[in-house]
Amino acid sequence: MITGPRTGPLDDDQLLEAYPWPDRERPWVRAMMVTTLDGAAAGPDGLSGSISSSVDKSVFDAVRRLADAVLVGAGTIRTERYGPMRGKPADAERRALAGQAAAPVVVIVSGSLDLDWHDRLFTESTMRPLVITGSQADRGRLDHAGEHCDVVVTDTESVDPATVLEVLEQRGLRRIVCEGGPTLLESFVAAGLLDEADITISPTFAGTAQTPRTSGLDRIVGFELQHVLHAESFLMARYLRSAAA
Repeated sequence: MITGPRTGPLDDDQLLEAYPWPDRERPWVRAMMVTTLDGAAAGPDGLSGSISSSVDKSVFDAVRRLADAVLVGAGTIRTERYGPMRGKPADAERRALAGQAAAPVVVIVSGSLDLDWHDRLFTESTMRPLVITGSQADRGRLDHAGEHCDVVVTDTESVDPATVLEVLEQRGLRRIVCEGGPTLLESFVAAGLLDEADITISPTFAGTAQTPRTSGLDRIVGFELQHVLHAESFLMARYLRSAAA
């Protein structure tokens, strides 16, 4: 990987330095996503892994390493079949000194609570997952969900980004990685609550079947490029929200 004048591969700690978390009290939300040259978010199999690579996954892991929470929509959880979120021994001391838990908490936004509670994400993660749902959630499903994760029910039918951040901040979870899906990500952009976008451009074409479809934004929201890492024809770009956004 290279960035600016640097040449040669970056090790895990150098990658961590390339994706720093700001030292501040309010939440910082960064998006992680991969896209093909023709705008697809996944390959023909519907999975993002088929357009990713080991170098992209190294960046993905680096961004997660010192996060407090990994925020995901229920649809993405069902499609991607997330594995358990476990703490890494190499990060234990650093996380402890920063007052963080042993591993990021998986936070799922779900209206229907249609999730596989026997999945390893719920049974083997270091930290108990958290599900945030709306006021119209089915009572029977709520009771069942509470057996497998922490559940927060909002005062509104739908879960808006500001409420999500309020819930997480109350729990001391301020370093947040939003991994989609596209509707959840778009809602944070529209609300002006996305601080950073870490976007990998995959050197592939996958067709338009897996191009995300969303309702669209009322206005263009600008971000400023901070760096580009390059390896195996993949480009890993880090953007921060423009001051004018």
